[in-house]
Amino acid sequence: MASGVVAGLLGSLAAGLATGIGVLPVLARGRLRDSDASGWLGFAAGVMLAASFFSLIVPALASASEQGLGPWMRSSLVTGAVLMGAAGLAALNSCLPSLDMISGESGGLVNDRNRSTWLMIFAITLHNFPEGAAVGLSFADGTYASGMPTAVGIGIQNVPEGLAVAGALSTIGYGRLGSALGGLASGLVEPVAGLAAAFLVTATQVLLPTGLALAAGAMLYIVVAQIIPGLQARGAAKIGTKGFFVGLGLMLFLDTALG
Repeated sequence: MASGVVAGLLGSLAAGLATGIGVLPVLARGRLRDSDASGWLGFAAGVMLAASFFSLIVPALASASEQGLGPWMRSSLVTGAVLMGAAGLAALNSCLPSLDMISGESGGLVNDRNRSTWLMIFAITLHNFPEGAAVGLSFADGTYASGMPTAVGIGIQNVPEGLAVAGALSTIGYGRLGSALGGLASGLVEPVAGLAAAFLVTATQVLLPTGLALAAGAMLYIVVAQIIPGLQARGAAKIGTKGFFVGLGLMLFLDTALG
């Protein structure tokens, strides 16, 4: 049990700290080009899609089989959990303010820049809770290999989020260091959620197939409902698509070659 909890904590911590990469342009007073950010997001989507199936769904089916469940039962359990994971994250996101709206891109709260900036930062931070839980769940079997692709995918997605937070803080008067620390801190909620999720699943091994499948559903929701539509809205589908297939191909190769 302890190994799964530690792995979940370290994995989600590493993913959360990836926001620190995103703040580097703000520290250097440079700006990440839109095409670069879109490429990162597309790459993250490809990594997360491959991880959902080969690092989460397939191991979930194998774990259910090891627990004695027949083909119909294990398939029903894993399929239901995947759908529940996606539905749960969708329900959570419906309770959160839209990132596009609160950042003013859709004509939202544009009259109060400070308020809209803090709302955006708050929403990004809240969105990191389920992402941290997904990472923690993927490490629940106690092996780092099973959860690493998930942590990599979430971590890559966190890079432009860290840049977004740091850049927003810099526009309302924060210095380079303060803006960078704010961007980094937005990702540090992930190890809290990751630790809780890993502890819950590893404490009761019978929940492992369900936990892995729930994480897969949450990952797939992030890809389909957040990253891909975001790339379309930014008008960066071409560079995002290239990044997507690079990430997908890389993780497909690693997951199948390394077992």
